Amino acid sequence: MGFFHKLKEGLNKTKTSFDEKLNNAFSVFRKVDEELLEELEEILIMSDVGLDTSTNIISSLRDRIKKENIKEIEQVKQALREEMQEILDEVDNKLNISTKPSVILVVGVNGVGKTTSIGKIANRLKKENKEIVIAAADTFRAAAVEQLEIWANRAGCSIVKKEEGVDPASVVYEAIKITKEKNADILICDTAGRLHNKKYLMDELEKINRVINKELPDASKEILLVLDATTGQNAISQVKAFKEATNVTGLVLTKLDGTAKGRSCNRNCK
Repeated sequence: MGFFHKLKEGLNKTKTSFDEKLNNAFSVFRKVDEELLEELEEILIMSDVGLDTSTNIISSLRDRIKKENIKEIEQVKQALREEMQEILDEVDNKLNISTKPSVILVVGVNGVGKTTSIGKIANRLKKENKEIVIAAADTFRAAAVEQLEIWANRAGCSIVKKEEGVDPASVVYEAIKITKEKNADILICDTAGRLHNKKYLMDELEKINRVINKELPDASKEILLVLDATTGQNAISQVKAFKEATNVTGLVLTKLDGTAKGRSCNRNCK
């Protein structure tokens, strides 16, 4: 079973429930009025579309109904579909790895799936014939290095590691040195999970970032914040905090096949 098929199957329950709620609303209400719009807004919010996004959709729909003098339920249904489609902006989801070497720094709170995501990214880039070096800069979590080493070996990548408890920035510094010696294409840096409201931990990320900027000033750099899709709207505060510390360039949503909340945080974290 392919990845996208798994994702589709995982979200099918949510899609079916959402469709049923909308269809039920359109079948019950025979009149295009404010009561219908309030019901639609509640359905959107309860389906994890997000408060701000749901409000904006219904506000645009309300204006459109007045402007186009929509009177039929089927017309409202089509208009809602178009309003929702319009907010699904196309974005460039390609990694900026145009220089040699390029750097991918992976950050996030505890337990979101950073190490697994690194393994998947490394494997994909390796299949594109890229030479990869992985820095095991999570020197605090028990067995973190061993876990990352397994992923590195599976993907056929080099890994730079040190003993537990050392300064993570020193691991990144050593990895940069080896990346240059190997003339590798990409350096991927793992980091320890950290709560976004712990200043001293966020300061540590800033230190790692400074080391990268100093040693590889001209390198393309992606700073990927890994988010657990089940987090929902709380992810917004994580994005704000990590962006202040490291200037996050992209998001990685994990566990998306088990929840629909990720689509909401992805929209609202832009």
